[in-house]
Amino acid sequence: MKKVVLFLTIIINIMFADLVDIYRSQGLDAVKLQIEKEMTSKDYWEKYLSDKNVDYGYYESKKFVILAQKEAKEIALYQVDKKNYNLVLRDSVIVGEKNGDKQEEGDLKTPIGAYDLTEKLTKLDSFYGPLALVTSYPNTFDKTQNKKGHGIWIHGMPIDEVREEFTKGCIALDNPRLKELDENIEYNKSILLISDENIKKASKKDISLILASIFKWRDAWKKSDIEQYLKFYSKSFKRHDGMSISQFMEYKERIFSKNEEKKIIFSNINIAPYPNSLNKQMYKVVMDEDYKTKFYTFNGKKELYIELKNNKIEILAEG
Repeated sequence: MKKVVLFLTIIINIMFADLVDIYRSQGLDAVKLQIEKEMTSKDYWEKYLSDKNVDYGYYESKKFVILAQKEAKEIALYQVDKKNYNLVLRDSVIVGEKNGDKQEEGDLKTPIGAYDLTEKLTKLDSFYGPLALVTSYPNTFDKTQNKKGHGIWIHGMPIDEVREEFTKGCIALDNPRLKELDENIEYNKSILLISDENIKKASKKDISLILASIFKWRDAWKKSDIEQYLKFYSKSFKRHDGMSISQFMEYKERIFSKNEEKKIIFSNINIAPYPNSLNKQMYKVVMDEDYKTKFYTFNGKKELYIELKNNKIEILAEG
């Protein structure tokens, strides 16, 4: 149903008369090709986003954005609707004792980046309050950077004990506000953005560039155009399994040489600004991928960590 809605939305945003003319003279397949061409256009996406707020990203299936700012020691929850972000709560938090981005197990630092909430825990030691929301640290990009550690949670304060000044790397807030946060989200439809300072807001220009580039990348992939496909990858690229850019290139050249007919459909696209300590303009892209060739089928999540550089995207990591 969502794919049908997206298809119809695209049609509405393209000149209907032009599509009718294409259909009359060339048929339905030609209409589909024209729509796919539009999706590789930055101008199309800028028009599509013209009435939407993308300050904290572009989300088709995520419903909640949680911002945690370490320097300000503040957390904010926003509910995402079709055009805007609605503030649900804002409160103070405590974070890791040491400044900077987490690198090692036990370094007492809270990580910087964009994370999913993977699980809700309730049977806990009273030190952690009434519940904890488990984050996906270390994520795919963290692993390519050889970051270590685990057990980064959003949790509460010790029950019937004095509030501490720091955590060992988690994010902690007062128990009543933690319960309020929990009651107002679906953890599997939430994304957590952790930054040192104020999160640098996304722009419609950047999101449009990313969306158009994703569909250009897909187009090269479908056509087995190895030269154009590899132009989207950074020289420092690493895959989720540790494959380097040179290994990845060799692997893809073997796959593309088969020149198989492919079906590749992306849906539920979510694009989040990615706070980082590398001074890069980064975004995290997660979407559903429906991939099919004659001998192979995949239905699952495609995860990209990208850098915007010289008005184009460079894929730094892929999962």
